[in-house]
Amino acid sequence: MNIGPASGPVHPPAVTRRTWMITLSDLISLLLAFFVLLFSMYSVKFDRWQSTVDSLTEALNPRHAEAVAPYPSAFNIGKVSQNRVIDLDYLATLLQQSLKSDALLSKGQVMRQADRLIVTLPGDLLFQPGRAVLSERARDAVFSLGGILRSLGNQIGVNGHTDPNPFNGTQFASNWELSLARAAAVANTLRRSGYDREIAAYGFADSRYKELPAMNEAQRHAMARRVDVVVFATAGSP
Repeated sequence: MNIGPASGPVHPPAVTRRTWMITLSDLISLLLAFFVLLFSMYSVKFDRWQSTVDSLTEALNPRHAEAVAPYPSAFNIGKVSQNRVIDLDYLATLLQQSLKSDALLSKGQVMRQADRLIVTLPGDLLFQPGRAVLSERARDAVFSLGGILRSLGNQIGVNGHTDPNPFNGTQFASNWELSLARAAAVANTLRRSGYDREIAAYGFADSRYKELPAMNEAQRHAMARRVDVVVFATAGSP
C-alpha cells in the first residue's frame, strides 16, 4: 500500500492583492507634507525669509568685497552729485579753494551766514563806472564761478549794490536801476554757464551801506559797489 505524498501538482495559497494601499498611503503623506509646507510659507516673516535667502546666497556664491577708494583730502566739485542740495559749510570751503585759482575771483570774499552763503564780488572789477555790462575778463570769471555752481541744487540769488553817491549817468535813472541791471547781468552769465534753476536778481542800491564795517570812506564806498551771489540752504526751483 502506497502511503507517500499524493500525486499531482501542489498549488501555493492565494495571495491577497492589496499593494495599492501602500501607494495610496504614500500619496496621502506627500499631500499632507505639501499643505504643511504651504502653511509654513504663508506664515513666515518676509524680512526673516529675505535675510535667510541673502545668507544662503552669500554662502553659496560668495562675492569679493570691492575696495572703496578713500575720499581725497582736496575738495573737488566733481565729487558733488548733480542737482543735489549741498551743505553750505562744505560749499564754503570748496568755493574758497576754487576762487583762489582765478585772479579776479580771488579778490572776492566768501561769507557764511545762518541760512546762506554769500560770494561778494567787487563791482569795480566787474563793470566800468556807471555801466552794467560785464567786461570780457569779468564775464570769463563769472562764467567760471557758474561752472562751480551749476552742479548744485541749491537756490541761488544775485544782489546788486551801489555806493550812496547820487547817480549821475545817462543810461540809468537811479542807483536802484543800476544795481538791478548789474545783478541781472551776473545772473544771466551764471545761467549761460549751465545753472538751470531760477535765479532771483535784486537791486539794493545803497540801502545796505550802513551794514558795512567801519573804515575810511573811499574803501567803504568801494566795498559798497559790489555784487553778491547768494547760495541758500534750500533747493532752487528748476
